[in-house]
Amino acid sequence: MDIVLYQFLTEVPLAAAIWSVLLVLALTVLAVLVARPERDRPAAVEPPARPAAPPAPAAADLRRYAEEVAVAAAGAAQNARRRRAAWTAAQDAAERAWQAYDEAETAARRFRDAGALPTPHTPRTPAEYAARERWLHHAATAAHLRGELSIGQLCDVFARRGGWDPRLHPVEQEVVLARAVRDGRLARYRAAAARERAAWGDAELAAEAARALAAEAYAAAERARPAHAPTTSATASGRVLGITGWRPPRPAPAR
Repeated sequence: MDIVLYQFLTEVPLAAAIWSVLLVLALTVLAVLVARPERDRPAAVEPPARPAAPPAPAAADLRRYAEEVAVAAAGAAQNARRRRAAWTAAQDAAERAWQAYDEAETAARRFRDAGALPTPHTPRTPAEYAARERWLHHAATAAHLRGELSIGQLCDVFARRGGWDPRLHPVEQEVVLARAVRDGRLARYRAAAARERAAWGDAELAAEAARALAAEAYAAAERARPAHAPTTSATASGRVLGITGWRPPRPAPAR
């Protein structure tokens, strides 16, 4: 009993000292943690990354599109030049047809004035009528060979259709022949004028298409140009104007 009491009395102070040391150490560690809390804080959680924006068109795609549009613009410019040449040719043809009609109108007017004079008196015999018919056939054939009468009109002469009367005096037949030539040339001029107007419309449409494609080709080339490359807008504009700088003038109305 005395031994137990002795051990209790001797070991209690030692245990108290050990607990005191542990308590001091715990308080010290707690003070350090309170003074510097950032060491024990968990790392900040980064917000989730936003979904990436869709990538810009690849440079290769832009270059390929620019090349395709440039080829289309070159083809449109060539087509516009071809249409313009066709319109110029149609305009020249219409002008020649008008000049031919004007000459035929002058000749018809001259024969009409001459026809106002009294018709020479000739005997009305079968031989005279046969001679008049031969003269008409010869004159009509010569006019057809000169391109003044169509094959249909020549057939009307030989078939006595369309106002052709071989019994008329040659003076009167000249008036009828001159009128037929004038009417035929007027019809050809009107057809040439219609073709010229159609060619003008085609040239206008081709020019508009060439201008639009040239502008699109320039814009596509600018989009495909690298960011560090200098922009030469003046030079590019000159190229566009060089492709489609012309505009066919409006033809004069039919006379």
